[in-house]
Amino acid sequence: MEGAGLYMTIEKMRELLTKDEKITVEYKACKNGIHDDVYETVCSFSNRYGGYIIMGVEDGGKPIGINKKLIKDMKKNFVNQLNNPDKMSPTLYLSIEEIEYEGMTLLWVFVPPTSTVEKCANRIYDRNEDGDMDITDSPIQLQNLYNRKSNTYAERKIFPYVTTADLRLDLLEKVRNLAKSKKPDHPWLELSDEDLLKSAGLWEKDFSSGMEGYNLAAVLLLGKDEVINSCCPGYVTDALYRVENMDRYDDRLLVTTNLIEAYDLLMEFVAKHTSDKFHLINNVNTSVRDLIAREVIGNILVHRDYSSAYPAKVIIEKDWLKTENWCIPRRHGNIMQDEFQPYPKNPIIQRFFANIGRTDTIGSGVINLYKYTPIFSDGGKPELFEDDVFKITIPLNKEAAKETSDQKRLSDREQAIYNLICENKHLTVEQVMAEFDISRATVFRDYAKIKKITGAVYDKNESVWKL
Repeated sequence: MEGAGLYMTIEKMRELLTKDEKITVEYKACKNGIHDDVYETVCSFSNRYGGYIIMGVEDGGKPIGINKKLIKDMKKNFVNQLNNPDKMSPTLYLSIEEIEYEGMTLLWVFVPPTSTVEKCANRIYDRNEDGDMDITDSPIQLQNLYNRKSNTYAERKIFPYVTTADLRLDLLEKVRNLAKSKKPDHPWLELSDEDLLKSAGLWEKDFSSGMEGYNLAAVLLLGKDEVINSCCPGYVTDALYRVENMDRYDDRLLVTTNLIEAYDLLMEFVAKHTSDKFHLINNVNTSVRDLIAREVIGNILVHRDYSSAYPAKVIIEKDWLKTENWCIPRRHGNIMQDEFQPYPKNPIIQRFFANIGRTDTIGSGVINLYKYTPIFSDGGKPELFEDDVFKITIPLNKEAAKETSDQKRLSDREQAIYNLICENKHLTVEQVMAEFDISRATVFRDYAKIKKITGAVYDKNESVWKL
């Protein structure tokens, strides 16, 4: 949750452009506008492993730049097309970003994989090493695609006997109002209830079994409480406030309702038991506490593994805000701001929340927590740890911030590097790069931290570490 997602550096862009196009990188010229084949690539990336689309670049990775006068319109058209159900189905919420590179402006977008089969202009594209393939008329490839999708995400489990009578359709008025606040001309405003649910990917057909109906994402987002309990009996979020009674709790909230209302209940619980701090953001006096709460609450609702009965937790203590949720990890260890590859754990739910403004594009939560936590806690940093249980720890004040100072401890990778140094005092930069699959610059940054904390110094003359 390496310069990825919404985080891009010149070094990362240079790395992407020095390699040929491959299964997760695509170059598009698009100097004076976004071409239709860009959306085909969005579709194919969504249906495979995800990847980067870089515009203003010719084949072979040669940057040519984008006409700066057209960038605003290109961004607007891109977002509108992704939200046009006639173009992309289900509709997508992605962020197209600018970067200045070698005196030119490039546009880039990170496309995460989706849990549903994505269509572009009612055609289905898949990705291979050679580019985007239209597999709409290929039954075997379609079967493989649907099988791959259905075996990956719990949110896609279909419940054929769930009907609209089992859903809180009264919540759709609130959904539309939230979507309108996010985007005044949001396409959901013009859709019927049934078409909105289909556009959001909440109703689908499994082409491997022939089963069709509302999926678990629909039940979790809009289901009546008894329906959620039947379809997902392990779903609960346990919110605890512990300051006086540390053995148990001073206040507790068990949330078992739909995700739309669960979000509001949990935000209210955090607001009730934490102090607020306001900060000028874009010249608007903004609650930093609410910005942080939005990210941590969004995370435990959007990115948890709903196939597990492990209860998600929100724990508020005197100095800390902590969350836990069961996770299907793609990596293990601390997640740093500039060293993560975002991926969606529940893409349908994440996309729904993004459309109503309760989360942003995939990967933005980590960026925002690193941005706002130091403001709120007078210099503290968040800790995000990915394992079977995904944990977030937020310091709430200056005292807690001191405990999270990077100067007091090594990260898991830095500790692992230091352990290797202790075992092999002739350890080289190249060996560390290969062992941890990191860049030379990252190695030297870790070395500086290790030196500051442990006193270990590498003697270049003798090619040996001195501890």
